[in-house]
Amino acid sequence: MQLGTGLFTCQRRPDDDRSMTEIYDEMLTLGRAIEDAGLDSAWVSEHHFAEDGYLSGTMPALGALAAETDEIELGTCIALAPLYDGVRLAEDAATVDLISGGRLTLGLAIGSNPREFDAFGVPREERVDRLADQVDLVRAAWSDGPLEYDAQFHDVSPDVSVTPKPDSEIPIMLGGAAKPAVRRAARTADAWCAPSSLSVGGLKKRVDDIRNVRDEEGLDGEFGIYVLQHGFVGDSREEAWEEMRDGYLYIQRRYAEIFSGEEVPELPEERKQELKEQAIFGTPEQVIEGLEPYREALGDDIHFIFRTYHPGIGTDAMTECIERLGSEVAPEVR
Repeated sequence: MQLGTGLFTCQRRPDDDRSMTEIYDEMLTLGRAIEDAGLDSAWVSEHHFAEDGYLSGTMPALGALAAETDEIELGTCIALAPLYDGVRLAEDAATVDLISGGRLTLGLAIGSNPREFDAFGVPREERVDRLADQVDLVRAAWSDGPLEYDAQFHDVSPDVSVTPKPDSEIPIMLGGAAKPAVRRAARTADAWCAPSSLSVGGLKKRVDDIRNVRDEEGLDGEFGIYVLQHGFVGDSREEAWEEMRDGYLYIQRRYAEIFSGEEVPELPEERKQELKEQAIFGTPEQVIEGLEPYREALGDDIHFIFRTYHPGIGTDAMTECIERLGSEVAPEVR
């Protein structure tokens, strides 16, 4: 099992008096901590037009992280594919991959927030087709020579040659929990990322489906499985929850608003309890125990993205958690 962390969202909670410059500097501090801790990866997330400044520039953020690190995998989890100009996405991703020495994984999904689609002038009913078109377009852009691809949603000549070209193939990871999304990833991507809302049983069902689809259709090559879950490492279960709680519940409330397009002043108590039960937190031993069911269900060959970035809980607290994740948890789960 590989073990990474993030997802950097760079949100500023209402009770956080730091500047956005300080919050982005925190991301770079934590990125260095992830590398120093010997973890495998660091990830950024994306949304737009959020009052709290939710990170929108995935490629600039990853470029900065690439310059601060030397070995860890860097990726988007997830970039909202329908909202991008495909050629610019291919150019920017290739640039990040070159800066990082071939460490980029490009995670893409269809998106859902009506406000984002309306502001970008992108019809939501086209989002599945736009995702598929983006995957084909960026791969064509990264190939040798001209595009030789007639993009459905981008007015670009098939005769142009997009530069720069990456030195090696950039893996594409697709997200989504619905059966069509999972099978789309199996057929067209290099990896699939499972959302944190899925149970271990739900994960196993989808991973089995991916493997069956690839076997039935004769799709060769490695295919990565990434699993997302929130959590924290502390001296006790109570302390770990106390450290992560406010940031964790804040971001979940904001996700409820993003996905619904409606204001959510407070999460219901039942939902808060459900989220607490879903997360993995506690002592290193308790976190290891929480990760074990994923290994038992999916095998060793998975990449677990343990979400320890919870907005506004303090750089020192998150740094210490990352250090313990690297020194006390990772050696026991790899």
